[in-house]
Amino acid sequence: MTVTAPPAGEPDQAEPQPAPAARRWPARLVPPAVAALSGVLLYVSFPPRTLWWLALPAFAGFGWVLRGRGWKAGLGLGYLFGLGFLLPLLVWTGVEVGPGPWLALVAIEALFVALVGAGVAAVSRLPGWPVWAAAVWIAGEAARARVPFSGFPWGKIAFGQADGVFLPLAALGGTPVLGFAVVLAGFGCYELLRVALHARRTRVLRRGTAAVALLGVAVPVVGAFAARPLVSDDAEDGTATVAVVQGNVPRAGLDFNSQRRAVLDYHARETERLAAEVAAGRVPRPDFVLWPENSSDIDPFANADARAVIDRAAQAIGVPISVGGVVQRDGRLLNEQILWDPDKGPVDTYDKRQIQPFGEYLPLRSLIGAINSEWTSMVAQDFSRGSEPGVFTMDGTKVGLVTCYEAAFDWAVRSEVVDGAQMISVPSNNATFDRSEMTYQQLAMSRVRAVEHSRTVTVPVTSGVSAIILPDGTITQRTGMFVADTLVQEVPLRSSQTPATKLGVLPEIALLLVAAGGLGWAITAGVRGRRAGGA
Repeated sequence: MTVTAPPAGEPDQAEPQPAPAARRWPARLVPPAVAALSGVLLYVSFPPRTLWWLALPAFAGFGWVLRGRGWKAGLGLGYLFGLGFLLPLLVWTGVEVGPGPWLALVAIEALFVALVGAGVAAVSRLPGWPVWAAAVWIAGEAARARVPFSGFPWGKIAFGQADGVFLPLAALGGTPVLGFAVVLAGFGCYELLRVALHARRTRVLRRGTAAVALLGVAVPVVGAFAARPLVSDDAEDGTATVAVVQGNVPRAGLDFNSQRRAVLDYHARETERLAAEVAAGRVPRPDFVLWPENSSDIDPFANADARAVIDRAAQAIGVPISVGGVVQRDGRLLNEQILWDPDKGPVDTYDKRQIQPFGEYLPLRSLIGAINSEWTSMVAQDFSRGSEPGVFTMDGTKVGLVTCYEAAFDWAVRSEVVDGAQMISVPSNNATFDRSEMTYQQLAMSRVRAVEHSRTVTVPVTSGVSAIILPDGTITQRTGMFVADTLVQEVPLRSSQTPATKLGVLPEIALLLVAAGGLGWAITAGVRGRRAGGA
């Protein structure tokens, strides 16, 4: 074979020439655009839509933009992915207070996704990188669920999978294992596609790489089907007939709080209407009644008129009621569930332990007041945290209380089941978020919790959507939004514990160790590579 050199002064045609700047800029914009759009695709996979499977192409796209890049590029691309996901997901946080708090929250939360992007980029050069990368994502979720201000787990991948085939994995290892499986399958899909395209182009199939990529998709799917026997709605401890009361509010928005007496009256009236239906034989008599969070924002321990209203409703229905109250006790303001007996009045209480920053207490109050004094006036007094799990014994049934925001936190739900709850109630108040997607996102969390701990979950909400959820995650009844309604149903009671309940935080710790191992390996490999290059 003869090789002919080019004439002097002419470029070697075998050497690629730099693309003109006009061509390079559009190419450089592709990865940032794909990162942001993949984040949007992940948002679309979340409720109220049932497009759970879109999480897979979302993470496949995220994997494409990150694989083989440096950590600095991963940081920026991760931030764009986080913005694409969280900006639309959390838009409800600005419904009544304007865009400032919403944008600030998203800007902070997206930093965690940026760090995840840097970590995924770092491990993307390792053999079996989808496993390491999925573990890094769960490490990011674990951090976001704990800091700052005790964390904000909203947007965990598990919470978008209430309708998906991976849901049984919640019973195996809780939200960390469920989320890990989804992310792993997404990264595995990209790796499969990458290996297939490489084999087509080079006619060389890297069997080991292909096998690992295939396992990255197959293991989560097979694991989900293998975990299905863990999901059951059998009535191990018999049944109970529950009534979930949604009294509604006069108006949506933040001025809900100025309508406190009307809200209490609405819930009492709906309970008295239920009593009339029971007396007429049109509705079965419930064993107990569940009211929402903030159904009595007038302290019934300090206000005789509020106490009389609740007493009248309890005596009309003739069974215990769990009332959501706001209570002043010993100088502390408490978001409290009150067990109200029709004969004895209040007999037990549960104080919300995971209170909401900027909603129920105001961190950095002086700084925020300097920026906007109106924001500090919205939270004039900070709520105090409770310290003990809440399990009410209602007509012989042990009902675990998880108040609203607490449903997002793994530990707050598990503690009630470990403490003996045979079913769970998630009393909530979503009236301040109008008709936004927030209530559907929270309802999906309750569905995941039902499967995670194999318990019936009831969701009484002031203005909707209230629901009854079986231990298999199925919604059997639900209300509309901003209507008065009551749901009555016989539900199964259970006392066995799923592996997720028994293991608690251990699956998450295991995944954190996997992430740490992958990052350590990637850093060590990078240092060795730089040393070899320098030598």
